[in-house]
Amino acid sequence: MSTFSRPTYPVNIKRGRKVPGASEAGDFLRSNERISQLLPTVQRNLKLQKDCGLILPPIFASCEVMQVTEGQLTLSAPNAALATKLKQQCPKLQAFLQERGWQINAIRIKVQVRRVVEKPVAVKQIAFSGKALQAFGQLEHALEDTPQNADLRAALSRLIERHRSGS
Repeated sequence: MSTFSRPTYPVNIKRGRKVPGASEAGDFLRSNERISQLLPTVQRNLKLQKDCGLILPPIFASCEVMQVTEGQLTLSAPNAALATKLKQQCPKLQAFLQERGWQINAIRIKVQVRRVVEKPVAVKQIAFSGKALQAFGQLEHALEDTPQNADLRAALSRLIERHRSGS
């Protein structure tokens, strides 16, 4: 009987290499002199973002903590409508954060419109040869004229018509 020991780290199945973990990314960030100075701020903002998420309704999930300076919390909202709704929640949010130990004396909201890039809709670029269309036509006529085959026959008919007119 052979014994197989699993590695103690995740392995990329396709390449057989060790998958970098979160701790390795953290180690890299800590080892970089410039970035390591930002880590405490990033961690504080992440904790603050998490606490804000606990009290705010799900509609505010797209709002983000931008910075905290001298007791002023700055939040970003993706549009003016959401910023207005968020402003109404500020007293409740501030009281909640103060209960959790955050020294927040004021909350400011900035509208940060993000450019949304919509993916273009893929247009099918298939062209059937005359022989293929003829084979679909033969299939359509070879099917029995029964209620069970009616939808398939209609679909084949539409397919043939669409590609004949497109040629």
